Amino acid sequence: MTQPILSVRNLRVRFKSDKGEAWVVDDVSLDVSAGKTLALVGESGCGKSMTALSILRLIPSPPGKIASGEILLGGRDLLALPETDMQAIRGAEISMIFQEPMTSLHPVFRAGNQIAAAIMLHSELSFAEARRETVQLLAQVGIPSPEERADDYPHQMSGGMRQRAMIAMALSCKPSVLIADEPTTALDVTIQAQILDLLKKLQEQLGMAIILITHDLGIVAENADEVAIMYAGKIVERAPVQDLYSSPRHPYTVGLFNSLPKLNAQRARLVPIPGQVPAATEFPAGCRFHPRCAHAMSCCTKEVPKTLDAGAGHSVACWLYDTSTMSVQGRPVGIPAAEAAKR
Repeated sequence: MTQPILSVRNLRVRFKSDKGEAWVVDDVSLDVSAGKTLALVGESGCGKSMTALSILRLIPSPPGKIASGEILLGGRDLLALPETDMQAIRGAEISMIFQEPMTSLHPVFRAGNQIAAAIMLHSELSFAEARRETVQLLAQVGIPSPEERADDYPHQMSGGMRQRAMIAMALSCKPSVLIADEPTTALDVTIQAQILDLLKKLQEQLGMAIILITHDLGIVAENADEVAIMYAGKIVERAPVQDLYSSPRHPYTVGLFNSLPKLNAQRARLVPIPGQVPAATEFPAGCRFHPRCAHAMSCCTKEVPKTLDAGAGHSVACWLYDTSTMSVQGRPVGIPAAEAAKR
C-alpha cells in the first residue's frame, strides 16, 4: 500500500458558543497519498471545510480550538509545530483553494501581484522574477493573455478566471498537498468541467495529493480515487470510489444516492433524506444520523457506532453492520449491497 503523504488521526475540533460547546469535527481520521484524490462528501454543515481549515491550523481561536488528534505531513505532526513553522508550510507544502474566489482574492490589489506576493513569501525571488513566474502560472492554468490579466483586479475577471487565478496562487510553490474546497461553486457546468480537468492535469504533472471537498456526487465519480462520507462532524463511511458507488453501506450514503436524479429511472419525484443536519450544539446521542434514519434501532440512540472494516478498503460506522446487534423485524442486519446499489 502506498504510504500516505498526509494522515489525520482522531482529529477533534471544538467551538464555544452561547448555546454551549460544538464539536464540529469529532474523531476524524483520513489519509491521502501522492498523486491520489480523496473526496470529502456531505451536506452543508457536516464539518468538511472545518476539517480542511484544521489541517492548515486556520481555525479562528477563540472561539475555536483543535482539542486533540494528529495531523501528520511527512512524519511531522503539524499540531506540534510552532506558528512560524506553520507559516512556512502553508502555501509551500499544503495549499488550499478556498470556496469563493471573489472573497478570497483581495479586491484592492491586482490579481497578479497577489500571486507574486505568495511566491516571494516562500522563495528568495525578486518581484520581477516573481512577476514572470506569475505570468507563467496564469498561462499554465489556461488564462488567455496572462500578461494583461495579471494586471486585472479581481472584479475585472469572470468567475472562471478568478477561480483559475486562485488555482495559480495555490500551485505557485508546487505544494505536495492541495485542498480544493468546493472549487467549482457558482460556476456553470462548462467552466466546472474545465476547472476539474485542469486540476487533474496539474495533479499528473506535479504528483500532488488532492483533498476535494464537495457535495456533488457526480464530480466525485469522475475525479476521486477514494471517498469519505461525512455527517455531523464524523466520517461515517469511507471506500474506493468504485466500491462506494456499486455498494454503498451507510444509510446516509444510500440516502445521498437516492436523492440523485437518474436518466434511466422513471419515477415521479426524487427521494430526499428527511430532516436536516442538526446544529453542532444539538448533535443527538449515539449515532448522529439516527433521527433521520429509517433503519434506526434502540442501540443507535444510545451508543456511538464503531467503525467497522467492510473489506477491500471499505469501512462503515453503523450498527447495522455490527455482528453483535440483532436482526430487526425479520430483516437481516445491514442493507444488502445489491439492494443498496439499486437505490
